[in-house]
Amino acid sequence: MIDLSQYAILARGYDTTTGEIKGAAVVRRWLSDLRGSFVDTQAFESALRQSDPLIYTVSSLEPGKGQGDLHYGLGVLMPGKIGAEYYLTKGHFHAWREAAEVYIGLRGTGGILLEEQSAGESQIVPLAAGTIVYVPGHTAHRSINTGHEPLVYIGVYPASAGHDYGSIAKQNFRKVLIERDGHPVLLDRTDVLATI
Repeated sequence: MIDLSQYAILARGYDTTTGEIKGAAVVRRWLSDLRGSFVDTQAFESALRQSDPLIYTVSSLEPGKGQGDLHYGLGVLMPGKIGAEYYLTKGHFHAWREAAEVYIGLRGTGGILLEEQSAGESQIVPLAAGTIVYVPGHTAHRSINTGHEPLVYIGVYPASAGHDYGSIAKQNFRKVLIERDGHPVLLDRTDVLATI
């Protein structure tokens, strides 16, 4: 028999406006926390000189740490761009590379940039209210807001997944999502760098 007394946080309310889960820790990422994430470094530095806006928050709960337990977080990614590139999260691999994740869109419009680790294949998968995105193991992933309101979503992942931000900080994603003629376009990072 399972002792449910250790899971005092089984049921929690959440607010898609503030991005908070009642009683959960909230991580806030400001523009200055995303140095090296955007392709256009000059546009980034110029924007940062003007202000250091909040780009995204993640409110997370870790109900258990045992094998088979799940963790989840509520993410809120603000709308905006640095140069032509949409606001994004840092992105990460899971420390336990086999771990998959599910994203459930609650509000807004955007996507999850997926990059498979060994082959380096990349794709953008739409994420919006009423959509679900499956992130397979061995895949780096980053949320991107292509809309005009906050992109709000829940991510559910194994308790043992962990987060490896360091690998992405060293090499970044091979593709970037930029606005071109009013539409999001996925391009090779090297091609975009050549035009800056």
